[in-house]
Amino acid sequence: MAAKIKVKNTVVELDGDEMTRVMWIMVKNKLIFPFLDIPIEYYDLGLEYRDKTDDKVTIDSANAILKHGVGVKCATITANADRVKEYKLKKAWKSPNGTLRGMLDGTVFRAPILVKNIKPAVRNWKKPIHIGRHAYGDVYSNTEMRIPGPGTTELVFTPADGNKPVRHLIHEFKDPGIIQGIHNTDKSILSFAKACFTYGLDQKLPVWFSTKDTISKIYDGRFKEIFETEFKNNWEPKFKVAGIYFMYTLVDDVVARIMKSEGGLLWACKNYDGDVMSDMLASANGSLAMMTSVLVSPQGHYEYEAAHGTVQKHYYKHLAGEKTSTNSMALIFAWTGCLRKRGEMDGTPDVVNFADKLEKASIETIENGIMTGDLLAVAEPSPSNKKVLTEEFIDAIAANLVKKL
Repeated sequence: MAAKIKVKNTVVELDGDEMTRVMWIMVKNKLIFPFLDIPIEYYDLGLEYRDKTDDKVTIDSANAILKHGVGVKCATITANADRVKEYKLKKAWKSPNGTLRGMLDGTVFRAPILVKNIKPAVRNWKKPIHIGRHAYGDVYSNTEMRIPGPGTTELVFTPADGNKPVRHLIHEFKDPGIIQGIHNTDKSILSFAKACFTYGLDQKLPVWFSTKDTISKIYDGRFKEIFETEFKNNWEPKFKVAGIYFMYTLVDDVVARIMKSEGGLLWACKNYDGDVMSDMLASANGSLAMMTSVLVSPQGHYEYEAAHGTVQKHYYKHLAGEKTSTNSMALIFAWTGCLRKRGEMDGTPDVVNFADKLEKASIETIENGIMTGDLLAVAEPSPSNKKVLTEEFIDAIAANLVKKL
């Protein structure tokens, strides 16, 4: 084998949980480390170690990305009551993705991984639909409370200048219930708008933005106002020259329009909308494992990850000694995206070239009929189609990659 390709600067690696953690090791040992000499700064974001460090490891990993510029992340568990019990946690720790997005002040961009032998579930879609997900605030950094019985809940703002607090009644409870407080900032919304317009102009994609400002007149209305002002002040002539446009409409209207669109656009979404709709788009293009994801900060920091979760059901099968056929494409593309960006930032075209070849090897493996069970169920029928196990799929990609190097 030829000498390993040297990656010049540090890549921050964020390990994860369950089945994706199992595949993460396979991807590194079979597709990355045999071919590249990479300086890695490793952080274990597995749920048990996050609990052991009181989630300090998540904060440390975000600071490492701020320092080195590029990170790659495995999927992680966001703890709920069942996970607290299962893993005997000290508490239900916040979403690590939410923490990372908050510290990096980034926007998540996602796009499907397209292969020729898997047609989109929506017959109108001819081009990729990109998702720009606001990566700050809302329910991902919320405060919530169980209301035990009758009482009054209020929204209170206490000005720092000592002026009288502003109070608004939320609800007067007659019985037990629940309450939640969320927030956002003008600064983060503006960064989101700038990132989406920059991405749209760079990719020559029209930008569609949607909220529900008819219901949420102040919260969602502020998103609408900032997007429209930023576009008019700084982007409208540039978009006109590029032959693209910006459109704002209600989120339910965009959903209806998307189903009849041919694609080829950037759909800018608030945090929760982007989380849900990116999974819908990924599944419609073959599988949740067929979606790339990158968190981009306004300062030029990048964190690549899989758009899907930890594949819990397959992990339990794996623990029971059963065979699994789990799709690792999104994990592989997290590594290739990270390596490509590292190579671009470092001025090392051989690293960029390796990332390109690994992606081509992965796509061609599926197009040659070698695929995991999720893809076999939606692929165009062919005598060459063959369902393979988790590790066999990665081995097939590795064999294809070697031919390209």
